[in-house]
Amino acid sequence: MMNFALDDFIQRTLQEDMGSGDITTLATVPADALAHGKFIAKESGMICGLDVAKRVFFLVDDSVEMEYQVKEGDEVKKGDLIATVSGNARSLLTAERTALNLMQRLSGVATRTRAAVQEVDGTGAKIVDTRKTTPLMRTLEKYAVRMGGGTNHRIGLFDGVLIKDNHIVAAGGITQAVKRAKAMAPHTLKIEVEVENFDQLQEALEAGADIIMLDNMSNEDMKKSTQIIAGRAITEASGNMGERNLRDVANCGVDMISIGALTHSVKAMDISLKFTLS
Repeated sequence: MMNFALDDFIQRTLQEDMGSGDITTLATVPADALAHGKFIAKESGMICGLDVAKRVFFLVDDSVEMEYQVKEGDEVKKGDLIATVSGNARSLLTAERTALNLMQRLSGVATRTRAAVQEVDGTGAKIVDTRKTTPLMRTLEKYAVRMGGGTNHRIGLFDGVLIKDNHIVAAGGITQAVKRAKAMAPHTLKIEVEVENFDQLQEALEAGADIIMLDNMSNEDMKKSTQIIAGRAITEASGNMGERNLRDVANCGVDMISIGALTHSVKAMDISLKFTLS
């Protein structure tokens, strides 16, 4: 994963859940009780986040043991055993929801991404994510996108120039925005411009944009746009792509298809953790 303070993030998620203490567990479970748990897939999907879940248990109690029955990125079917966990019952109960939340979320992102990647297989188009991520979970969710076979777009506002519609209005036009970006940004940063019509497309090309985002265009207009661009810039299809036939979009000749739905509205994979006393 990228540089990311995982332990700090997990501690904050645990604190959000525990507050001053796990009242139910402390009140009902003996301090010396031991338990064994099984992570079971309740639906088919791609597993992602095993190491993250294991770290949750470790940070609650470093004596807890978690063993994987599948590998990160493996496809599983409903009923498959994913992993086992054993140790102090109180520790397992305190950690289980946070561990499950993170694994389910990341597995959902990876599964959704894999489906999109498979849909465009053989077309040459890449599936990329966006910044429409869960606050504080961007690094993990973008990791899950990569596990699903997708490609990361820029990580944040700092590692790529993306001139969108509101930038264009505020800057006074595409030409002005690109000119200012070229004057300020280092040569190692590519400049991307979002366009909605052919006039904007032509202006972005003349201004020297490295990447052109074709926003909310019909397939017919995207195909015409890629013909006009003719390799002079990288092309990205964007705008409600999660609701489109991705293969048809890819066949318009675009290089990338960005899908916010990979992270902003993905369904978490259904995984359960069932305990038995040791």
